[in-house]
Amino acid sequence: MKAKTSLSILATAAALLTLSVPVLASQQTDSRIESSANETYVFKTYLKTDDIKIHAKDGAVILTGTVAESYHKSLAQETVAGLPGVTSVDNRLETKAPSSTANSDAWLRDKVKLTLSFHRSVSALATEVVVKDGVVTLRGIAESDAQKELTSEYTKDVEGVKNVVNEIIVSKSPQRSRTVGETIDDSSITAQVKMALLYHRSTSVLNTTVTTKLGVVTLDGKARNHTEKNLVTKLAGDVKGVKEVKNLMSVEP
Repeated sequence: MKAKTSLSILATAAALLTLSVPVLASQQTDSRIESSANETYVFKTYLKTDDIKIHAKDGAVILTGTVAESYHKSLAQETVAGLPGVTSVDNRLETKAPSSTANSDAWLRDKVKLTLSFHRSVSALATEVVVKDGVVTLRGIAESDAQKELTSEYTKDVEGVKNVVNEIIVSKSPQRSRTVGETIDDSSITAQVKMALLYHRSTSVLNTTVTTKLGVVTLDGKARNHTEKNLVTKLAGDVKGVKEVKNLMSVEP
């Protein structure tokens, strides 16, 4: 009788242990997701002044709190969605102030500034952006004529911009917009690439998937021609943190 009781106890203990292992692993994954999100480049750079709360349960993440700008909501969601173990993101973030009206001057200014901040070949911190009736005026400094012209190119291609007046001065020693040798995590790279493609009028309508592993970005989806495909590669390749771009997009006219 005692033997049967002992075996029953052992069986029950084993069953409980079997059940508790997956639960513990899930809790550890959720905890890692919550802590990892706050340590990403995007959260520490673009979203550092926002009040974002992250709650994960079995890989499903809920974002609550407030952000300064409406586009911060998308940036936070894309970053968290790219973290290992995340299965879904419920974005309940709210803006601190009423969102700018679509295509308004303030809305365009924010889109241009964010677009420039994603790209390594231009200096967002050294560039002032002023918008009046859809016309963007760029002021500040650039380290070369090529950088000045590239700033114009990126700005012109932002959806809603009617024209660009480039008053940037070329200087030999402008302030750098990034720290040399900085490391950017994969989820932040993916989020930046997605947002950069979304904001460019030439690529915003394309159905493109983006994945990143160790700084190598893989693009998939459809392009209408080789020019569009090459443009996606160019834009993604200039995003901060990207080491290499593998474009697997198919060309389907």
